[in-house]
Amino acid sequence: MIRINEIKLNLDEDESLLKTKAAKALKINEKYIKKLSIFKKSVDARKKEDVHFSYSVDVEIGLDEEQIVNKIKSNKVSIVKAYVYQPVQNKRQSPFRPVIVGFGPAGMFAGIILAEAGLQPIILERGKDIDARQKDVNEFWQKARLDEESNVQFGEGGAGTFSDGKLTTGIKSPHIRKVLQELYEAGAPEEILYSSKPHVGTDRLAIVVKNIRKKIENLGGEVLLETKLEKLHIANGFIHGVRCSKQNEYFDIETDSVIMAIGHSARDTVEMLYNLRVEIIQKPFSAGARIEHPQSLINKSQYGKFANHPKLGAADYKLSCHGLHERGAYTFCMCPGGTVVAAASEKGGVIVNGMSSLARDGENANSALLVGIEPKDFPSEHPLAGIYYQREIEQKAFELAGANYKAPAQLVGDFLKNKKSTALGDVNPTYPIGVTLTNLSECLPDRVTKTMQSAIVQMDKKLSGFALYDAVLTAPETRSSSAVRILRDEFLQCNIRGVYPCGEGAGYAGGIVSAAVDGIKCANAVLEDEH
Repeated sequence: MIRINEIKLNLDEDESLLKTKAAKALKINEKYIKKLSIFKKSVDARKKEDVHFSYSVDVEIGLDEEQIVNKIKSNKVSIVKAYVYQPVQNKRQSPFRPVIVGFGPAGMFAGIILAEAGLQPIILERGKDIDARQKDVNEFWQKARLDEESNVQFGEGGAGTFSDGKLTTGIKSPHIRKVLQELYEAGAPEEILYSSKPHVGTDRLAIVVKNIRKKIENLGGEVLLETKLEKLHIANGFIHGVRCSKQNEYFDIETDSVIMAIGHSARDTVEMLYNLRVEIIQKPFSAGARIEHPQSLINKSQYGKFANHPKLGAADYKLSCHGLHERGAYTFCMCPGGTVVAAASEKGGVIVNGMSSLARDGENANSALLVGIEPKDFPSEHPLAGIYYQREIEQKAFELAGANYKAPAQLVGDFLKNKKSTALGDVNPTYPIGVTLTNLSECLPDRVTKTMQSAIVQMDKKLSGFALYDAVLTAPETRSSSAVRILRDEFLQCNIRGVYPCGEGAGYAGGIVSAAVDGIKCANAVLEDEH
């Protein structure tokens, strides 16, 4: 198979032309191309007067491929092999079924791998199934009634289910293709297989999550919803089983392998592990707010005169800079045409996040604007100090906004002047429970607000309009990553043998894809353990 990179199509050209342009790049007659598939598609908007699509395509031809490639002598053309996922050899001798804790991306993909290997995993998920969970989330958003076990953070699909479903990642792994293929087979749009910035959309994620559960169950796995891990049974440094609860009834499962894919918000589970003397260390996290602009402004800034072209859709952005004292600031999980969501999982705290549907057709664009917080900034050296610091920020925000789950908000112009906002401008905040206008410096750490102020000014030079006076900041965003790392060795086990810390909650991932890949890695480690 031959891969051809950087094939250009103007916005008004049809993809049927790809075959013609591929043949031209290979200097062969089009009739020799037996099959063409898109490997990658991206928007090239570096020159505003020439916004176009750039493609990488894979072709199979009825000629000697190596001879053709050698004759071309172009770094844009190469021989590649089609990706085929190769499962690791199952060396496991144990009679016990492995247990997975958490049914977010890490837990789901660990479950797929173990189920495909015939190990019939048992997956514990403290929250409800996706349909019941959506009802509980809507109840919270509409009436401010929070269910601490069924919310944006907990339940079938994990925290990623109520997000943009963004599948971009900074990691490199051969397992990424496996993740994308599984998501596509479960109902995600085909474009995730080739888009340079793939996303599933909140509305489609619910279907995908259900289908993954069905696949695991059809392969002999078991997903126990509304079932919470209460305790690990340990003897002589080895895991021997888990204690669970469901509807106030307790039961034990005997096992010698537990994948802890608990997510970044299972703070009570982390405390349980700490009390069992699992080795946990502090880890940097980020804090900040969601910034909302009119999507039309972002489109114009990114695409210029092409902003309203129907093929382009809603534009996105990704920005970073060094703020005061070299403290980093960056945008994260940008949601074109999306909404800011209420993401609390503990009573008495406010958290914001972002999501958008597959169509990305909302009036506003939003993104997290975050500042890195290092362990030296934590209030103590306790391994869980970062978690306690996150909680302190969330509780301050709750009180500041009226102790009713409304979120504190401030116009960007007022934020830059460090003065309390008293009235909204042209941008209507989308946080569903409502906002209380205030000064965010009263709930965010001083080092965070100062760095954000500096960053907004710098980012406005990169993206015109970013410092729009009427743009709205809604706070706090504190759960972009875990504030702890559960240590693991080269076999991916912690100091309790048979326990595999996994995904975001353990401090080894940051996003849907990286968490899913870590789930695959931990499942493979279970398969390769010969005990």
